[in-house]
Amino acid sequence: MLPALAPWQQRAYDQAAEALTAGHFGHATLITGPALIGKRLLAEHLARRVLCLAPRADGEPCGSCRSCTLFFARSQMEVAEVRPDGSLAHPWGHSAHPDLLLLGYENHPKTGKPRNEIVIDQIRALTAAMGLTAQLGGAQVVIVDPADAVNWSAWNAILKTLEEPQPGRYLWLLASSPARLPATIRSRCQRLELRLPPRAEALAWLRARGHAVELAEEALDAARGHPGLADAWAAGDGLALRREVVEAVAALGRGRAVPSDIAQRWVADGRAEERLRHLAEHALRAATEQPQAPAVRGLSLCFEAANRARGLLRTTVRADLAVLEALLPWLPARAAGG
Repeated sequence: MLPALAPWQQRAYDQAAEALTAGHFGHATLITGPALIGKRLLAEHLARRVLCLAPRADGEPCGSCRSCTLFFARSQMEVAEVRPDGSLAHPWGHSAHPDLLLLGYENHPKTGKPRNEIVIDQIRALTAAMGLTAQLGGAQVVIVDPADAVNWSAWNAILKTLEEPQPGRYLWLLASSPARLPATIRSRCQRLELRLPPRAEALAWLRARGHAVELAEEALDAARGHPGLADAWAAGDGLALRREVVEAVAALGRGRAVPSDIAQRWVADGRAEERLRHLAEHALRAATEQPQAPAVRGLSLCFEAANRARGLLRTTVRADLAVLEALLPWLPARAAGG
């Protein structure tokens, strides 16, 4: 079974369900929002609704037809497909439903190693599947997650599908950074956006997840109101990692640490991207707390460098050199705006 939708996800679901009922939900939809906000869960709940062969009077899935039964028959590949951060590419596994195609990070067919992008062969297979008749006689849904990991050159293979939609075919592209998609793709999609919820709602959700009040508040503050990120940090060691990052840059500012040494430590366990995200968030928070213009300029450079380094981690640039570039602006002279 899928987890229940959080309140902010339910609002987006209701919006989409209303459009579906009215016949205004397009062939291609770009589902956007920050990472960990619940885009995949929303898409899967919508897919279940669209694919059901005997929906209830309110349009919700019946839960017992052949489509609903197959929808929940799930399995992972023998060698699990994972994202670059090590999490499962398909959190609830591949569905046995023949008209639900889940496209994401996969393992290289020759080496067996995880790929760090979605390649043209996958997109070609997607377009071929969308040209076939739905096997159960109902709708067909394709979920691409994350769409911002699709190789740039692979998008050309899907343009025809976007330009010549067929009835009952749905293509949903999930993206945390939609600007990475070509403009020709974005312009052909409707958009469904998941936004951060009010603080009280986020805290109530975190408390319902079993987190103590103090921990939930600290995590939510650290995540700048992002409940999914706060939940991940509170459930794991994310807050401890954040404290480590803050202590490291403080040591740099006091001249008690060497940037290259910190960079080596940060990449040693494969969690450099997480640390860089904490580094960017720390710079942003510090900038809001210091009204002096020189300090704000320096912290802005720190913020930009951290995010630039996160992007470099997805390239062939050595990880320690990318992290080093993010740390250099925190040296005393530079952090002071000098």
